[in-house]
This record gives sequence, structure tokens and C-alpha cells, in this order.
Amino acid sequence: MTAIRHPRPAPVRHRHWPLCRRCSGIALDLGSARTRAWIAGRGMVLDVPTVTFPGTGAVHPIQRGTIVDTAGTARMLDRLLGHRLPRIGRPLVVVTAPVLDGLAFRTAARTAVEILRPRAVLTVPGARAVALAAGADHVRPLLVVDIGAHLTEVVLLADGAVTDARRTALGTGDLSHDTAPGLITEAVTGMVTAMLRQDRTALTRTALRRGVLLAGGGALRPDVTRELPDSLGCAVQPVPSPHTAAVRGAAGLLASAHHHPSADGTL
Repeated sequence: MTAIRHPRPAPVRHRHWPLCRRCSGIALDLGSARTRAWIAGRGMVLDVPTVTFPGTGAVHPIQRGTIVDTAGTARMLDRLLGHRLPRIGRPLVVVTAPVLDGLAFRTAARTAVEILRPRAVLTVPGARAVALAAGADHVRPLLVVDIGAHLTEVVLLADGAVTDARRTALGTGDLSHDTAPGLITEAVTGMVTAMLRQDRTALTRTALRRGVLLAGGGALRPDVTRELPDSLGCAVQPVPSPHTAAVRGAAGLLASAHHHPSADGTL
């Protein structure tokens, strides 16, 4: 289990993008199990396994929130998206990223996405993208639990910024007939408990009183959603279509692309 605490970030000045109605935009959610893509004006165009085929069988270039094969990820994106982009113009690309080890992920993701010839690549924490997709009030403290196939993150947001985050290399893909879903519930409860113990600002308690926002494939499992409220002692609200919430949130940012930074950056 890994944890992070951030000081409140300083305000970032933005330079407006020149408006271009013909410019394309792509939102990407690069998961270890599934890759999802949204193209502006076309909606969701991809929801496929994250695999490459270098000639020796299927290879997984992203594993538990880490891009382990940047070149393979680039080849996958070229195969899946290269033919879907207009010949004229360069796309703005928004990529979701895990909060922890996010710098390494963002660096590798930007390198891989260069295969699409973007005019810029922006990254957004997956938890923030989930909150945007859910239309959640981002001013008040919010606790987001994202249970993926091979990674589970618990992230505390305040004023839209990450103030604390935990993760464990465990997800729905690790469950089997011999592995009870209670392992995920225990892991999430342990991460939230650690947050409460170390939080000197009461933001975590305030967020828990509001209830937890649940995303990822784990939010589609009744055995997980039944146990979490009792274990956490608070309401747990799955977001609509929780498995695609992150990419939909990133897609929402494309609509206001002219308000983003002028070069590679983090939202």
C-alpha cells in the first residue's frame, strides 16, 4: 500500500488556446486491463483490452498503474487510433493518470501519445476525472474510491485538488472463486482508516459524512457495493457507468480546451 500527501497547490495561470472548431480532441484512459478512448464529436470509440501483439503473442504494456512498455503502448495507440484521426490538424489529447507514481506514468504516457502527433498532451488525475463525470461538487471535500481490474485508489479531493491518496495493487481481476471480494473491502477500509489517522485538517471526516464516490469496474460488483457501506460506516454512491467514468470526465475537459495550459501540463 502506498500513500501520498500533497500541500495545497498554488493557482496556475492559463493561456487560452486559440479556438479551432475543426481541431480534434482525444480523451484516453489507459488501464492495465482496458484502454478507452473518446474522440470529440464522435463519442466513445474504443473500449478494448490493453494488449499489443509484437509477434510473440499478446503482451500487456500497462501493469497495475504503470506503463512498463512505452514503445508497445505507442504501437497499440497507433493501431487503434491512427486511422481514426483526421488527416488535417493535430489533436489535443487528455490522458487520465493514477495519482501515485503519476509523474512516471505521465512522462511515459506523453511519450507514447506522440505517435498520434498531438498539438499538446494534458493529464488529469483519474479521481478528478471521475468527479467531473459524476458532476460532483468539487469545492467541498470528496473521497473517490476507484476499483480497477488490478489497482485500487482512494483519493481525497478538496477544491478539486488532490490532498491525500492511497493505493493498493489489488483489483477485481485478482478475485476468483477462492479469493473473496472482502479483500478489496478490507483494503479500501484500511486505506481510509489510515487517512483518518493522519489527517489533521478534518477534511477526510467531512468527506466521509458526505459519502464516498465509487468508480471503476468494482462499482459494478454487487458483492463489493454491499459490503463497503457497512465497512466504511458511510454512504457509498457508484457513479453512472462507473467503468467509463474516468474517460468521460477527461472528455468533458476537451469541451473547454481553450482554457487549458498552452503546453504539456497537468489539469
